[in-house]
Amino acid sequence: MFTLQELRRAQLIIGQVTAASPQREWPLVSARLGTSAVVKHENHLPTGAFKVRGGLIYVERLQRERSGVKGIISATRGNHGQSLALAAGRYGVPVTIVVPHGNNPEKNSAMIALGARLIEHGADFDEAREEAKRIASRDGLEMVPSFHRDLVLGVATYALELLEAESGLSRLYVPVGLGSGICGCILVRDLLGLATEIVGVQAAGAPSYALSFQAGSIVTTPEAKTFADGAATRIPDPAAFDIIRRGVADIVTVEDQEIGEAIRAYWTDTHNLAEGAGAMPLAAALKQRGDIAGKRIGLVLSGGNIDIATFLKNVPH
Repeated sequence: MFTLQELRRAQLIIGQVTAASPQREWPLVSARLGTSAVVKHENHLPTGAFKVRGGLIYVERLQRERSGVKGIISATRGNHGQSLALAAGRYGVPVTIVVPHGNNPEKNSAMIALGARLIEHGADFDEAREEAKRIASRDGLEMVPSFHRDLVLGVATYALELLEAESGLSRLYVPVGLGSGICGCILVRDLLGLATEIVGVQAAGAPSYALSFQAGSIVTTPEAKTFADGAATRIPDPAAFDIIRRGVADIVTVEDQEIGEAIRAYWTDTHNLAEGAGAMPLAAALKQRGDIAGKRIGLVLSGGNIDIATFLKNVPH
């Protein structure tokens, strides 16, 4: 999908906006897991999540190749939309974001504050995406998908930072929404020639990729029922699934209760706030505690954008 040279260039573009996110071993997290664990803190980026990397690369390429574009539009549960809004503002491109009804109100406010025109439509991400496509066709806007080479190239820079600093990781746990983050990890692992196992993590209420991995072909689900909104997708992306199917060791699922407990663990052990999707890797590692003893593992804390109502409802306190 891309070369190491292209990844280095992407790092330079992203570096104009944000420094590399830290990766850190927290003694209490390692003690909780009974093994050595390194956390990749994508929650420290300007929009509070890893997606900002992909938006910057997508919009930079768009402006370089087609500077006269009328505007961009996309569907999101929040982090992808914030990424595009920040990047579009940087490059002077109008941006419209479609979210489902009942979306995280704090993510909605953040997207508006970054300059996005926000539209609410549908019951879930997939219905919002269909509406975004319709508006794009009607108004002549550039439809930005949630999975695209530029997006994967951008978010893969966090995997490059992590795996170059921690080349000896035995296993890396990565949350799976539509797949850009885990695909970036797989592709970087392979470009660097490492043996790190990559394990995808989904919410038990939104297990489309886990079911697809087990079946060997794409499986969709009638609903995505989880408070981890960044991972609430029903329909796998075919291109993402092809990379994931060939590159992961496994895809595990975790219950919402386990995700809530992992959010609390991150807070008590590191004083970092994780959103649902960001806490799923820790939840999975805790679930597989007996299997990781003696291994040095990585945990991708992909974002920290959880609204207060969701936190109070789902996190033990």
